[in-house]
Amino acid sequence: MRRHPLLLAFPLALALASGGCVGTSDIEGLHSRLNEIQNQVLTAQQQAPSRQEVTSLEERVSERMEMLLRSEADMQVRLQELSSQISQLQAQLEDTNQRLNQVSQSIATTNQELRAIRTAPPPAPAGEPPAAVIITSDPESLYQTAYNDYLRGSYEAAIRSFEEYLNNFPDTELADNAVYWIGESFYRQRKFRQAIEQFNTVLDRYPRSDKVPSAALKKGYAHLELGERSQGVAQLQYVLRQFPGGDEANLAAQRLRELGVR
Repeated sequence: MRRHPLLLAFPLALALASGGCVGTSDIEGLHSRLNEIQNQVLTAQQQAPSRQEVTSLEERVSERMEMLLRSEADMQVRLQELSSQISQLQAQLEDTNQRLNQVSQSIATTNQELRAIRTAPPPAPAGEPPAAVIITSDPESLYQTAYNDYLRGSYEAAIRSFEEYLNNFPDTELADNAVYWIGESFYRQRKFRQAIEQFNTVLDRYPRSDKVPSAALKKGYAHLELGERSQGVAQLQYVLRQFPGGDEANLAAQRLRELGVR
């Protein structure tokens, strides 16, 4: 351990006194040395921080650390709040997108039904005989009777009437529509395999028919209803490629999104 300069100076003074050979110059030198040591001690004391200063410095450092920790904690809380708000906004956005998709699907379905109504012949005049006694030489009346049965949900009667129409008038402009509505009637009865057969007939026999997009779409739906996912997905993707921008394409895209297919 290093000794204090004053402690070293006292033994030196005693040694000089006991030696009996202390002169005036020695005493003056000793005084000069003592003065020098005292000055060094005073300078060291002035330069060295006091215990109070050290304590005060520690307190300030501690306060700043505490402030930093509080700031960090507040920031974490704010980040958590922002994260929660973002999650809520994302959930609201997803809900809005889902509702918009449902509205879009509803509009597309309605447009499809309106087109079907527009392509149907005008209703038979009042007093027209019932379907059982309709004269087969009148294709429009027979077709309208079949279509009215479909609209009423009498699908078996609609199928019989449409088949009668096709047997008697296979080459009319509404023959493709008749085949399509037979397929729709089977589909409504959840007879999906028979529905697919009719939709295939529309696609193969009447490739230029305005019912082709709807038949292709409903064929995809029927495969999905039968649990034939890969065939259904492929058919809906075919609709997207072949009829982009149409109502059927919008419905196909919506169904693919519901299936998780992009």
